[in-house]
Amino acid sequence: MRKLFEVVDKPIIAVLGAGHGGLAMAGHLALMGYEVNLFNRGADRLWGVLSTGGIELTGEISGFGHLAKVTTDISEAISNANLIMVVVPATAHSYMAEVAAPFLKDGQIVVLHPGRTLGALEFKQVLLSKACKADVIVSETQTFIYASRAIGPAQVRIFGIKHSIPVASIRAHLIPIVISQLRKLYPQFVPGDNIFKTSFDNIGSIFHPALCILNSGWIEDDAQFQFYHEGATQSVVKVLEKVDEERVAVAEALGIQAISARQWFYMAYSTAGATLFEAMRKNPGYKGIMAPVTLKIRYIEEDVPCSLVPISSLGSKFNIPTPTIDALIHLASILNGTDYRAVGRTAEKLGIRQMSLRELRLIAIGEETKVSRQKTKI
Repeated sequence: MRKLFEVVDKPIIAVLGAGHGGLAMAGHLALMGYEVNLFNRGADRLWGVLSTGGIELTGEISGFGHLAKVTTDISEAISNANLIMVVVPATAHSYMAEVAAPFLKDGQIVVLHPGRTLGALEFKQVLLSKACKADVIVSETQTFIYASRAIGPAQVRIFGIKHSIPVASIRAHLIPIVISQLRKLYPQFVPGDNIFKTSFDNIGSIFHPALCILNSGWIEDDAQFQFYHEGATQSVVKVLEKVDEERVAVAEALGIQAISARQWFYMAYSTAGATLFEAMRKNPGYKGIMAPVTLKIRYIEEDVPCSLVPISSLGSKFNIPTPTIDALIHLASILNGTDYRAVGRTAEKLGIRQMSLRELRLIAIGEETKVSRQKTKI
């Protein structure tokens, strides 16, 4: 393999997105001594960081991270970066790929935090549609490393840091390079098998939409309650378990052994429980995380179209029933007045509806057949 992708001892990092996660990541990386550029498409989220020059962290990590650049100019943010961390809702992945495409350079590593379901595939397809010639690694994490909330214009609280986060890339043989680079920053990142494995181990698809939908009365009534510790009652968790079973079944149809939600708690937080309900209640990383105050939140607006819809769509492709997931998509669409199946990531939109299982697996490892190249141009 040509030496295009090299691991840099002290990479320059571009963090794309200044929401809860982007602020946490940018601030923490800067606090660790890295040169960090923060990009957001709108200036409204940046004024506080611009005025202070950085981000104040409290909670699990405390301190002040000074940023190198804070900008709404994507070229300024990524032009000198070795590592591009995309920390935005999955609904914005295509936008980030579109605006970054003209300015990407050979050898850069792009990491979606997280990809949700099939995020890396969507991101790569957008780059190709924009005739991006840069040879970059497009990768995704299974989940986001932090449990965090912005508590001010330049302040963020980190409630917890996950212990193990799998990462995979399109062209799976490049995963060791991505891991080696990320490990310069965080020891928590571990190699995933392929992008379909990280996509189907997307645990946000289990917790976020169902918890919002089944607690919609409390949420709309402005009730103050801990989202995971109080919103996930024993009856609610029964629904989560069914969603989990359906996700695992669709993954099996692709030849992938997806971890269960209960197994994920042990991997991510070292929290064990005899049941999913018990594991959720025992997880200290969820303590103090309050419920949202609206249903117009990424837990529905992101996780339904970019997690539940692609799982359901692939279930349909492989004749695996997903009745609970389908019900949640339908209810979410009614609650928010949006047809999430129409706007979501479907097998048709991703260009994989007519592909065989073999062709799908070849995409993941980066050894597509001539037929699959014509269908997906990956």
